[in-house]
Amino acid sequence: MAWNEPDSGNKDPWGNRGDRGPPDLDEAFRKLQAQLAGIFGFGKRGGGKSGRGGFSSGLFGALIAVLAAAYGFWGLYQVDQGERGVVFRFGAVQSNIVMPGLHWNPPIIDRVEKVNVTQVRSKSHQALMLTEDENIVDVSMTVQYVVDNPIDFLVKVRSPEISLDHATESALRHVAGGSIMDQVITDGRAAIAIEVQERLQTYLNRYETGILVSKVNIDESAPPNQVRDAFNDVQKAKEDEQRVINQANAYAESVIPTARGEAQKLIEQANAYRDQVVARAEGEAQRFEKLLTEYTLAKDVTRDRLYLDAIESVLSKSSKIMVDIEGGNNLMYLPLDRFVQSGAGAGALGQDSVRNIADAVMREINNRVADGRIRDTR
Repeated sequence: MAWNEPDSGNKDPWGNRGDRGPPDLDEAFRKLQAQLAGIFGFGKRGGGKSGRGGFSSGLFGALIAVLAAAYGFWGLYQVDQGERGVVFRFGAVQSNIVMPGLHWNPPIIDRVEKVNVTQVRSKSHQALMLTEDENIVDVSMTVQYVVDNPIDFLVKVRSPEISLDHATESALRHVAGGSIMDQVITDGRAAIAIEVQERLQTYLNRYETGILVSKVNIDESAPPNQVRDAFNDVQKAKEDEQRVINQANAYAESVIPTARGEAQKLIEQANAYRDQVVARAEGEAQRFEKLLTEYTLAKDVTRDRLYLDAIESVLSKSSKIMVDIEGGNNLMYLPLDRFVQSGAGAGALGQDSVRNIADAVMREINNRVADGRIRDTR
């Protein structure tokens, strides 16, 4: 039944208050304050009755304490071992770098940005380059770097990685433009990578990017796809040329020492023959001088000796002799091999054998003269 119906007993919505009307809002608010004061434990003034002023200051202090605690916890932060913190106070960077550990900075006033300085980051780059010999090569490379100065990395350059791309492009074009194509795509890539790294680091230091380049790797360097087949044919021809040159050098290395050895052998033989001829000539000259001395002392004996030596030398090399008789038409045949059969053998005649043969020759001649076959002309 509604409160304003006639038979409702004249009841109001504020309770059975009679004619006192609705409750006072100040009284309701004081009751609420009292309950809150009981909850937070604030003291009461005036014989257990809480005063409005005391309660307001206590509640405000509690709120301040809560906000202070929240503000203090809000300012706590931790920097990991591989990180460094950069402090911005009202937007202005501070020179001190926050090291690893637990730190506190006033929130809203300070802002801390963490930068990982131990993580090795990589950046890939690919571009077409014009070499010194006016050839185009396609170069793909990877730049590995770390953050060396966190303040420069965050403040000095708006986009450090974009600056890194531009610096890499410039350094690579400068180095490739000063090299020929064979160096860029073959065994010169390692040297080019080192030179690109040095020049890139110079550019980054000049820009104050705070980046330290740790390694530059040239992943691939080749001619463009449109001419790659033709270039491979040229490279194969060069490899064949180098292979033939190496084979020729190997053959030359094997032939030249042999030829030098043969030449040295001939030189040594010629020197030995020269020494032999000179020594023999000197010996013959000395023998002739000694023979001349003996000849002056005994001419007849020496002459006979020379005759016998000559006969011995000639007969020791022959087994048959044909003698031409002066004034006759016949030749006398002397079978010396039969004369020496009982001797030391053919080709080994001594002085006695020569004399015996000579006597036999004389007897044969006398016999033929006696028979009239040879005319004596003495």
